[in-house]
Amino acid sequence: MTEPEPPERGERIAKWLSRAGVASRRDAEKMLAEGRVALNNTPVTHPATFVTPGDIVRVNGTVVDPPARTRLWRYHKPDGLVTTHRDPEGRPTVFDKLPPGLPRVISIGRLDLTSEGLLLLTNDGALARQLELPSTGWIRRYRVRVHGRPETAALAALASGVTVDGVAYGPIEAGLDAVKGENAWLTVALREGRNREIRKVMTHLGLSVTRLIRVAYGPFQLGVLPRGAVDEIPARVLRDQLPAAKP
Repeated sequence: MTEPEPPERGERIAKWLSRAGVASRRDAEKMLAEGRVALNNTPVTHPATFVTPGDIVRVNGTVVDPPARTRLWRYHKPDGLVTTHRDPEGRPTVFDKLPPGLPRVISIGRLDLTSEGLLLLTNDGALARQLELPSTGWIRRYRVRVHGRPETAALAALASGVTVDGVAYGPIEAGLDAVKGENAWLTVALREGRNREIRKVMTHLGLSVTRLIRVAYGPFQLGVLPRGAVDEIPARVLRDQLPAAKP
């Protein structure tokens, strides 16, 4: 996790809001610019404003509780849910379907509407941002079902990176696990995970993705977690694993 601010100055308000689980630091800065944040009843617009113990922060007029200890959860996302807090199209979201009793959480990265599997959730926006960065070095691993006949050489070549429609993607590890008729199962691993990267790369290879399941994000595994279930990662495990996530 990130370095603490000097105690005499407190903590920058955007970072404070991020750790409180209100939004990512970038989105918190947008909230500040929009005049939606107040510190001790005074509107705040500049991110270089510091929060100290005892200060009262409001967002849209509602008091925000101070950041709690950092927590992390595994969630088995079903397909058919979007990974956003509000969807302009009115589709069901991950956060609509979470079990009751969780604090406000944000996702670490996203899975698109038709993707499923492991999604990490946290109450700490700063941690979310850190673990999303490719420089963290954590591998995202997927099981991918495709329609078509994968060529072993073409899959192996992805380890050197590939450019699709002018977008250069980094190294991708892709291996063929099984073939049944016109369908095949692959194991795919990457470190960055851009928007719909696997689908676009497979289309480039002449393959159509019919199912995409994330089975691991860094050291954390989907395992046998049931669809739609949430499981908190113990604090001890979190402490053991996070140092390895630092760039």
